[in-house]
Amino acid sequence: MAPVVSKRIKTLSVRRPILYGNTAKKLGEIRPANAPVEHTHLWTIFIKGPQNENISYFIKKVVFKLHETYPNPTRVIEHPPFELTETGWGEFDINVKIYFVDEANEKMISFYHRLRLHPYTMSATGTKLPGTDITITESGEVRSIFYDEVVFNEPNENFFKILMSTPGNLLPSNKTEDCIFSKQLEREEIDRIDMAMEKVDKEIEELKQKLAVGITE
Repeated sequence: MAPVVSKRIKTLSVRRPILYGNTAKKLGEIRPANAPVEHTHLWTIFIKGPQNENISYFIKKVVFKLHETYPNPTRVIEHPPFELTETGWGEFDINVKIYFVDEANEKMISFYHRLRLHPYTMSATGTKLPGTDITITESGEVRSIFYDEVVFNEPNENFFKILMSTPGNLLPSNKTEDCIFSKQLEREEIDRIDMAMEKVDKEIEELKQKLAVGITE
């Protein structure tokens, strides 16, 4: 049975940061048993919290649609970590769909991520160009990772309580490999959460008073 949807909170928005993208590394002498001979890289695509925190309290599942040459190209990940590891030789666009928990009563979001295996991109003429969205670690791992925020506009009261029970709308203080957050931004975010909670409590109290007046009239 679907959960009862509560009243939406007007003029309020809640943000939750996520990281999405992929990592890739050349296959060495030790290869996965099921890797085709022509495959040259091991790669992982993911949706995760900026500090690897559990985001399943608002994300129900993630669907990755791979290139049609892969067996069962539609892969559904229903439990964290929301990631998929495969082998391959070529770069292609992966369709990513994020579905939210039932309490949210929100539509899923869909976007594309270009799988990156190399520290460069190819032009239309076949020229290798520096990859502006790509970094490479000392171990040779290629990373194409992006920061984004999921914005819930006017969430319902039940879902708002779930969101507030797990702080997570923190903005990064700077772009670092470990995504470190500043204490100042954390304090500011906590203050905003407290203000939002006070606003919700006030709206609920006003609604109770209106209902009480309606009953006595």
